[in-house]
Amino acid sequence: MPPEIVAVYVTCKNANEADVIGQAVVRERLAACATVVPGAHSFYRWKGKLEHADECVLLLKTRQSLVAKLAKRIKELHSYEVPCIVAMPVVAGDEGYLKWVSDEVA
Repeated sequence: MPPEIVAVYVTCKNANEADVIGQAVVRERLAACATVVPGAHSFYRWKGKLEHADECVLLLKTRQSLVAKLAKRIKELHSYEVPCIVAMPVVAGDEGYLKWVSDEVA
């Protein structure tokens, strides 16, 4: 398996924001692929208050070594004060797909 592939989970205020971020990071080769999943509904505490929001999930596939640059770029484009940006290791997957991810990012 190609080394250090991660999936990065990001929540966005809507599909438009997820599209803008996803297209930018793929164009800039910070991610090989961006998948926009509309229809998320989130509950969270913010500034001492229980909140809820309809959101959109953005899943990005990249190398672990690019996560810091990717997170910096997401924050530049994101509307949230503290966006959810969580990288999760990919422990297994289709060899061809994982190689493609590795080859597509800088």
